[in-house]
Amino acid sequence: MFVMIADVQLKDGAEDDFKNWFSESNKVLANFPGFISRKFLKSTDGSYRIVVEHESKETFIKMHNSPEHEKLHPQGHSYMSEPPQRKTYTVAAE
Repeated sequence: MFVMIADVQLKDGAEDDFKNWFSESNKVLANFPGFISRKFLKSTDGSYRIVVEHESKETFIKMHNSPEHEKLHPQGHSYMSEPPQRKTYTVAAE
């Protein structure tokens, strides 16, 4: 399994709009082969994180480079005060 985790900073007052966009964009991205899950998390300290799980790095890259993702990406970023800080992982043990 391939996992991408992104720390995101949202603009003031953008949380509800971002959550709506996130849910709608999941309806599109969930159709890609290899997609497992995509979640928007909020910490008790008010920070935000996105977790995306895919079957492999290859299926994630295909989704990430797709025309559908290219269309969704700018709108998601419009709610952010700065670019997300991303890290990628593979599952080491379960």
